[in-house]
Amino acid sequence: MMIPVITAHGAAIPAIGLGTWGLSGKAATEAVAEALKAGYRHVDTAIGYGNEVEVGEGIRRSGVPRDEIFVTTKIPSEELEDAAMLRAAEGSLKRLGLDAVDLLLIHWPSRTLSAATTIRSLNGVKRRGLARHIGVSNYTIRLLDEAWAATEEPIVANQCEHHPYLDQARLRAATKRHGMAFVSYCPLGQAEVLDEPVVQDIAGRLGFSPAQIVLRWQFQKGCVSIPKSARPHRIRQNLDIFGFALDEADMAAIDSLGSIGRRICDFSFAPDWDA
Repeated sequence: MMIPVITAHGAAIPAIGLGTWGLSGKAATEAVAEALKAGYRHVDTAIGYGNEVEVGEGIRRSGVPRDEIFVTTKIPSEELEDAAMLRAAEGSLKRLGLDAVDLLLIHWPSRTLSAATTIRSLNGVKRRGLARHIGVSNYTIRLLDEAWAATEEPIVANQCEHHPYLDQARLRAATKRHGMAFVSYCPLGQAEVLDEPVVQDIAGRLGFSPAQIVLRWQFQKGCVSIPKSARPHRIRQNLDIFGFALDEADMAAIDSLGSIGRRICDFSFAPDWDA
């Protein structure tokens, strides 16, 4: 299966990836290997997930050539100063068993360092060849603008929470304005959205699972999605969203859930979110 890609500043990011937040140990390794064998070519991890060793083992166990896989990892907010970021990136590569990652993200913006300062540090990591592309995660419109004003390297992606309860229309528009990919984490709203009657109705009518309906909704909005699953059946099912389409009425019906405005990942260290 050829997975569509979202292009941004020279990066070609497969539109569906395997998220690994919450996966650990043998389950993480097996999920990554299973996903790659099933046709995934995009795997997302982070230093903060504590599973880079297992993700790297899953990549090797899959037998898929390294140059066919788009690997993302992330630097935590407490390691964004120049020297600390470099050490963190080197540690990631050692744990993953890779010479470079395809995309290195700032996981959460710093509360003490400016977006301009931290993006310059990330530029330095890229120039050392540790990452083919760089990006950010959980950045607001203001932080995106500040980072772009300071960067010398293209910022290819902004990875943020996105699901039918939190559509992020203004942030997605700002990301697009900068020519960036918008990568959706928690794309299924931690499964709660799958029980919504509107999603259930569309799934029943079209003959697909509720998860496939929501992931297709995201794809038609131009997003990259990184759903997590450790179940082989679900892993394969989440990839199978490119053979059908939602019409305007179905898209609008799912859009209507956005009035709930529910955010799952809202921690004390989070930035001041866009209104």
